[in-house]
Amino acid sequence: MSSVTKIIITGAKGRMGQALLAGAAKNPGVEVAGQIDVGEELKSIIDRCDVVIDFSSHNATAAIAALCAAHKKAIVIGTTGHSEAAKAEILKLKAQIPMVVATNFSTGVNTLFWLTRKAAEILGPDFDLEVVEMHHRMKKDAPSGTATTLVEILADVRKLQLKQSLRHGREGIVGERTAAEIGMHSLRGGDVVGDHTVIFAANGERVELTHKASSRETFANGALRAAQWVVKQKPGLYDMQDVLGLK
Repeated sequence: MSSVTKIIITGAKGRMGQALLAGAAKNPGVEVAGQIDVGEELKSIIDRCDVVIDFSSHNATAAIAALCAAHKKAIVIGTTGHSEAAKAEILKLKAQIPMVVATNFSTGVNTLFWLTRKAAEILGPDFDLEVVEMHHRMKKDAPSGTATTLVEILADVRKLQLKQSLRHGREGIVGERTAAEIGMHSLRGGDVVGDHTVIFAANGERVELTHKASSRETFANGALRAAQWVVKQKPGLYDMQDVLGLK
């Protein structure tokens, strides 16, 4: 394989697709071998690339991943909002091809993931857990994939079943907060790229970990870094913690 990684971008006309194209133009380590969007066919051009970077739609990802597996091409998946069935369909392909699946490709956010785990371990069960996220008014899914990853980390540390513990906002007479709850709150408005805050609240003190993104460039650069990394890996499931060496 050459030192230049050949990529195909799906969802090329979207916000992230455009950011990826702009980032690739500045990155001498990658070459855009193709780009597609809704109504265009990946199959006819997939042999041009080493890796597909998918920022299309949660409805399209499973088919794109299956095509990559059929052609033995690595894939970087950035779409979120998949159903459990679609997620299972995608992840079963890890035995055939290397894949990086991440809810957020920013180095800062992946540091937030790491810090969230450490804080939850250190602070312990006396702290109530809440996650707040805000995105632009055009975002279609809620909560964000990044916020979902954060609550999954918190539930894992606390050894909680997420489906039973997660509370999406609160309304009416909901009673006192239980120690087993993890609150999730999604805000939408304006052109916010992505804000995430993890709140650890106890009697007498509160710890907040916050990441705010002001540009999609950070996500695009992370996805391009993942693409260059994943083509050198064996078949398997990886995330940005692997790419960044945080594990």
